[in-house]
Amino acid sequence: MPAKDEPVVIKKYANRRLYNTGTSTYVTLEDLAEMVKRGEDFTVQDAKSGDDITHSVLTQIIFELENKDGQNMLPIPFLRQLISFYGDQMQMVVPSFLEQSMMAFAKEQERFREQMKDAFGKNPMDVMSTAPLKAFEEQARRNVELFQNAMRMFTPFPTAPETGGADAGSGQREAAGDDLSELREQIAAMQRKIDSMGRR
Repeated sequence: MPAKDEPVVIKKYANRRLYNTGTSTYVTLEDLAEMVKRGEDFTVQDAKSGDDITHSVLTQIIFELENKDGQNMLPIPFLRQLISFYGDQMQMVVPSFLEQSMMAFAKEQERFREQMKDAFGKNPMDVMSTAPLKAFEEQARRNVELFQNAMRMFTPFPTAPETGGADAGSGQREAAGDDLSELREQIAAMQRKIDSMGRR
């Protein structure tokens, strides 16, 4: 058994089987994905050489998840731009940038969960209040801004092209406006549903 606070060691054998030394059981990539979601730390070692292959195994987990229907999270423009950074001078700064961006997003999500817990946990009748919906809308707006700022680095044209720059900027603003309009419509629909529940 690993010492307290030390990552669990997962051994990968030549037959591709994964062995959890903490529980003395064989596990799958799905099991490792669940461990990640539970916040359980682990490292993966090649059973023969002892080399740390955690990075390649985690990448394989993402590949498996991305290939499941309805679970795609990485947009094609992002993937194309990410690939283009390999071998580029920006390659050295991309990992830290992505890490900091995801940490910031995770903190925002945790803050939002706490807000929802405070809003709904104290009094069930608070469900009828518009305050939680406003908090939801504000959090959604902050998340959109966060990802927009992060993704600017990974778009093929982070600034407007030399020709038609004003039109391009206008188009981007219109697209952002459409996204916000759709979000507002969804919030309004939720509000109508809650109002109807309150009248029953």
